[in-house]
Amino acid sequence: MAHTRHWNLGAKLLIVGTPFLLLVFIATAATLWVSWQLDGGAAAVNEAGRMRMQSYRMSLSVGTGETSQLPDQTAEFERSLATLKKGDPERPLFVPWDVDTTQRFAVVEADWAQYQARWIQGKPASFAALRTDTVAFASHIDAFVNSIEVHISQWMALLHLLQMSMLASVIVGATVLLYTGYLFVLEPVGQLKEATEKIQSGNFDARVERLSSDEFGTLADGFNGMAEHLQSMYKNLESKVAEKTLLLHEKSERLESLYEVTNLVAKATSLDALAQDFTKSIARISHADGVALRWSSQGGERHLMLAAHGLPAAMVDAEQCISAGDCHCGAAAVYAALSVIPIRDMAPKSLAHCTKAGFETLVTIPVRLHAHVMGEVDLFYHARTSPMPAERSLLEALSSHLASGMENLRLNALEKEAAVSQERHLLARELHDSIAQSLAFLKIQVQLMRDALKTQNAAEVAKILEEIDAGVKESYGDVRELLLHFRTRTNTEDIEPALATTLQKFEHQSGIKTTLSMQGQGLPLAPDVQIQVLHIVQEALSNVRKHARASQAWLDVRQQPTWRLEVRDDGIGFNPEIDRPNETHVGIRIMTERAQRIGASIEVISTPSRGSSVILTLATPAHPSTNNPARIENVQAGMASPTHSTA
Repeated sequence: MAHTRHWNLGAKLLIVGTPFLLLVFIATAATLWVSWQLDGGAAAVNEAGRMRMQSYRMSLSVGTGETSQLPDQTAEFERSLATLKKGDPERPLFVPWDVDTTQRFAVVEADWAQYQARWIQGKPASFAALRTDTVAFASHIDAFVNSIEVHISQWMALLHLLQMSMLASVIVGATVLLYTGYLFVLEPVGQLKEATEKIQSGNFDARVERLSSDEFGTLADGFNGMAEHLQSMYKNLESKVAEKTLLLHEKSERLESLYEVTNLVAKATSLDALAQDFTKSIARISHADGVALRWSSQGGERHLMLAAHGLPAAMVDAEQCISAGDCHCGAAAVYAALSVIPIRDMAPKSLAHCTKAGFETLVTIPVRLHAHVMGEVDLFYHARTSPMPAERSLLEALSSHLASGMENLRLNALEKEAAVSQERHLLARELHDSIAQSLAFLKIQVQLMRDALKTQNAAEVAKILEEIDAGVKESYGDVRELLLHFRTRTNTEDIEPALATTLQKFEHQSGIKTTLSMQGQGLPLAPDVQIQVLHIVQEALSNVRKHARASQAWLDVRQQPTWRLEVRDDGIGFNPEIDRPNETHVGIRIMTERAQRIGASIEVISTPSRGSSVILTLATPAHPSTNNPARIENVQAGMASPTHSTA
């Protein structure tokens, strides 16, 4: 196969310029050679002219008889003949020998031999013929010079011809090179410039014609390729913008879907409402024909349908609760991630309800919280479909949000249940510590009443009735006191309003005048500590009402350097060493237990007939912001536990 030779730009310019360079070189060399020949001929003419002058000098010396210089003149003439005959390249000097020149030089040599033999070496008697011989000899020398000058004139004509040819070569070479430069360089550059201007003006159809296979041909190919690429990019720009716009729209829809489900989860107040709203939302987001949300049992053996959307009623009724393995639904624990189940290609027995409903594809999405499977979302389609990776990621993210919402609802329910249980424990303990004691006392009095009635002891019956009446009044007072206490609330930052409210209610209930005194500015108490302090103050006031027979009570609070609360009265008092609290007076024990839960101490000071004081001292004040959450939970747990005391 023959290969086409591609010449580059440098080779083309070299091929075009080389002939002209060679022609100029040859013309220059010929000119130098002719000039050298002219120099040699001119030197020969000068030397021959010298010989003519020397002949006249020798003739003058012979004619005058002054022969002293004649040998030197003869030797000099001999040297000139030898120089003309042999030439002298150093001068340069050489005779352009041809037939005519050779003959004329031979005549000169013959004349010189005759002239030397007759007039110089011989002894002439008469000198009458000397002038004639000298003129003849000189004329022969002139003829020799004329023959040389003929050659010189020819060389001059040749030199002029060479010069004219060099000038013509330069003009033609310059013209050819200029045309070649225009053809090979300027024209391709002009086309590139014109095409570039068209591209800049928005005409992407502009192309450069490939005129050669040199560098400009390669540049034209590159330019055309670039123009085609730009044209393709320009033509596809609108489609790419539309594609990017569609992609952004899809991402925006996904974000809206995530926001919708997140908002739905955040606002859900019950599991049923969350399940119903989620199935409707995910049906719209996934374009599913039917949705089922199933809740898995603890071991994953059974799956309860929490909500459904778009499913036939018969299918919903039949699949309210399915066991693991009965169907491909309820297999979230088996599939680690979203899975697509082609219903028509599976065994019809396990998918009987789906087949009857006309569904072609089932997409099951596990509802996971960490590694625990809480349930699954089943999407039903009438057509064969398979979610794209982005749709899979979105559906899994939505199921994860659902799992978080379901867990939050469960935790909120547990929290509410714990709060109710704690409140019940608190109420039970309060009843046990107050009314239960009085009821136990009344029970004993009723039994004593039966015994007294059997013995018909009227005095004992009257006494017991008075005791029962006092016990009923005390129980009634305890109930009213509990109701008032339950309505008293603490403040996160300041306990003073709650203490003032407690004293006001106590004064209204018992008729005993109260005074509140606050000293110092300490750090506020934590809410759990405030509750315990308030209950201790209430219990101390309750003891004043029940036992002190006082007309006035004081509550002194000091906040620095530590919290110190003192409840004192002007009642009958008692002797702590003698009058020990018995089983029917459990107030001091209750206050001591409460103080221990918050790390405080209780001190009881009393003097008979001079009143009593209950002093509560907190070890370290705890600010709400620096309080330990675990400690709060422990204290609340302690509040919720019943006190095991007997009446």
